[in-house]
Amino acid sequence: MAQVRGGDASARDDATLQLELDKAAQFVLDECRTVLPGIQALFGFQLIAVFNTGFAEKLTAAEQRTHLVAIVLVALAAALLMTPAATHCRAGASTLSWKFVAFASRLLLWSLLPLGIATSLDAYLIARAILHSASGAAAIAAGLLGAFATLWIVVPHTRSLRHASAGNSQGNRS
Repeated sequence: MAQVRGGDASARDDATLQLELDKAAQFVLDECRTVLPGIQALFGFQLIAVFNTGFAEKLTAAEQRTHLVAIVLVALAAALLMTPAATHCRAGASTLSWKFVAFASRLLLWSLLPLGIATSLDAYLIARAILHSASGAAAIAAGLLGAFATLWIVVPHTRSLRHASAGNSQGNRS
C-alpha cells in the first residue's frame, strides 16, 4: 500500500509517496519507455542525414566522423534504456527487487550522458552548416551541453540533496 509522508500543511509541498516495489518497478520501466521513442526518432533522423546529398557537400570528413560518433552515442543511449526491460524479461517477469529498480534507474540516468553529448555534437554540425562558423557552432553546442548537464544532473541532484536534508530534519524532530 502506498504511504504518504509529510507533516503539517507547511510541509505538504515536500510530501513524498513511498511506493510499493511493483509500482516503483512499473514507474521506472514506464520512464524508459517514454524516453525511448524520442531517441529512436533522433536515431532515424541521424541515419537519414547520412544519405542526403548535402551531407558530403556541407560537412568535412572530420565532421562526418563527428556525426558517426553522435550516431553511435544515440545507439548506446537506446541500448542503455532497453536494458532494464531485457533484464526484467530475462529474470522472469514475475521477479522484482529493489536492486532491479535501482539498476533500471541508474541505466536511465546513464543513458542521458551519451544522449546529451550526441545531441550537442549534432547541434554543432547543424549550427556549423548554417552559420559557417566553427566558433559560433561550438558556442551553441557547449551551451546546449551545459543546459543538459544542468537540467539532467545538477537540478535533480540538488533536489535530492534538499529532499534528503528535509527528511533528516523531520526525522530529527520526531
